[in-house]
Amino acid sequence: MIVTKNQREIELMREAGRVVGLVHVKLREFIQPGVTTKEISDYCDKIIRNQGCTPSFLNLYDFPEAVCTSINEEVVHGIPGNRVLKDGDIISVDVGACFKGYHGDSAWTYAVGNISEEAQKLMKITEEALYAGLAMVKPGNRLSDISHAVQVYLEDHGCSTPRDYTGHGIGQEVHEDPTIPNYGPAGKGPRLKAGMALAIEPMAHLGGCETETLNDGWTVVTKDRSLAAHYEHTIVITHDGYEIMTKQD
Repeated sequence: MIVTKNQREIELMREAGRVVGLVHVKLREFIQPGVTTKEISDYCDKIIRNQGCTPSFLNLYDFPEAVCTSINEEVVHGIPGNRVLKDGDIISVDVGACFKGYHGDSAWTYAVGNISEEAQKLMKITEEALYAGLAMVKPGNRLSDISHAVQVYLEDHGCSTPRDYTGHGIGQEVHEDPTIPNYGPAGKGPRLKAGMALAIEPMAHLGGCETETLNDGWTVVTKDRSLAAHYEHTIVITHDGYEIMTKQD
């Protein structure tokens, strides 16, 4: 069941989203060659807590860290640890914050030093696919209109998207109904209504769409080891469109 949010709940989610957006702004300067993924997680954890929130992902389904850090061919759910970022890497950092029981969730992909043209292209296309999906968000449209717009944009630009990992509803739980795939036909699923809170999150590969999970039980990689990127915003549907609650000011 998709739960619409009232004004009080939206205000709490705005604050959670503000903190998530702040973390991403600060990561722009923090992420550089020589930094470990554990240092990134600890840095995000400190900001989140200093802003009066708690990390949404810490211990969620037994995940051991505050954020997910996924490098190069890693798509999602990378566990922070001792790995050191190198010049030319790209890293997706998925950040969640909880404020008074309500969550905000946003992922972004960052360049580490000087990256290849193909990595730059992938990041640009994936971010643009996020906004292509968001352009379909307004009351009366169908949920799969978002999914279809993302898929078409990615595939028209030579990228693929994994089939097993999706966007989702969000609120008192990090993951609520509905599931929001990044592929599929338009015109399907429930109609969008004001007050629905959604996490829209395209994931894209330069190669095929197939993935596999590493032996740690968490880290998802592209099966062909092609580069992957991940962009996500938490939004609430308004009477005439949507509001991004995790915007990066």
